[in-house]
Amino acid sequence: QVQLVESGGGSVESGGSLKLTCAASGGRVIGMAWFRQAPGKEREGVACIYLNDRETFYGESVKGRFTITTDNAPNTVHLQMDNLKDEDTAVYYCATDRVPFPCQMALNSPRYLDLWGQGTQVTVSS
Repeated sequence: QVQLVESGGGSVESGGSLKLTCAASGGRVIGMAWFRQAPGKEREGVACIYLNDRETFYGESVKGRFTITTDNAPNTVHLQMDNLKDEDTAVYYCATDRVPFPCQMALNSPRYLDLWGQGTQVTVSS
């Protein structure tokens, strides 16, 4: 059973940066994605990456400010968040699936993915 563990959340002032990390254990995954959910809002797709060729996809609201990467640690992805804004405040979740999935479709439809981390809070204040 694949398990996801996020780390790196916290509080930062507007314009600042944070880096989130998600590590998947218990199995091999093809792609990994980040989502976020603010109070009273629907879950929103943030970024997604295929681990084999490192192709990336982003939600419109974070393009140019957030970067998703993977490194030599197996099944590990990072989300570098720069120029953070108050509206980036949310719980950020890492997600994947037991089978290969299309990143763009998953970002548009979070219910596409079955495996989720516990979430990490990101708070941006002016």
